[in-house]
Amino acid sequence: MAQNQPRHIYGIHEMAPYVPATGAPYGNFRVLGGASINLSGELIQLTGGSSPYPWSSQDGNITAELVFSPKEIPDFLFKLMLGNLPTTINNDPGNVSSLTNVEGTSVQDATTGIASVGVKSGSEADVKFGKYLVVAVSATTVDVYGLSSADFQRGTDKEYVDDTLKLTSTPLSITASAAVEVPGFGVELTGGSGVIAMTTDDTAEFEANPPSLEQTDVEIGAIGSCIPEFGAVITSQKQSDGGLWIFDVYRIKAIGYPFGMAEKAFNEPEMTANILYDSAKNGIMKARYIKPIVACS
Repeated sequence: MAQNQPRHIYGIHEMAPYVPATGAPYGNFRVLGGASINLSGELIQLTGGSSPYPWSSQDGNITAELVFSPKEIPDFLFKLMLGNLPTTINNDPGNVSSLTNVEGTSVQDATTGIASVGVKSGSEADVKFGKYLVVAVSATTVDVYGLSSADFQRGTDKEYVDDTLKLTSTPLSITASAAVEVPGFGVELTGGSGVIAMTTDDTAEFEANPPSLEQTDVEIGAIGSCIPEFGAVITSQKQSDGGLWIFDVYRIKAIGYPFGMAEKAFNEPEMTANILYDSAKNGIMKARYIKPIVACS
């Protein structure tokens, strides 16, 4: 009988991480630059005497690693690599965060400062994604600064007033219980209920989000963050004869993620994770190959 066609692996289809204890999937990586299961063994050699060659060579440890390149950033990536799931909001009409004091305590004050910041009704299309700083210029006036200009062409086109990143050519007056607009940015500052008396050079900050299909926020680096182990099913690309490989890796430990931003380039990180022994399954993974009778259907 003639020999069979040799087996080979071609391409990558997807990688689906799962919870080892339950098997429940986190989701899947669909946009992958590749995935490689590297099993690198060590040989322990016996040498001695005048022989330039070893007398014996025996098995040492095997280092098991998963090297993979996820080109997408699903929510579960933050949990598996950095220890915290994000909060995702869909179909949001536009919003701003709470105004929070940074330097001093007088800018955000429900009575003597700015009570709140919000989206100006009817100006939602002008809200520009970014972080903003409010600086007290006097007891009753403030300047507003923007820390990113990437979204300034949304709605009404805007630009910085000067190199300090200031947005307001003249200070905005804060009056009791009244709203004043940050011109062209779709947000307004509402004064406190009493006599306005801010301290010069005190600051406060807020974030703005335009109407969106998706909005994701995640805090990274909190003390006590738990980065879990996970399992993963890794599937090769289906070949023209229908040949397909599936690898079920039982226990994986990864940590960290590079958020790369290079000129005119997508983020293409390369992650290296440890593969661990699973005592219940007496192994580290299972490899399966299929060559179906019907190649494509």
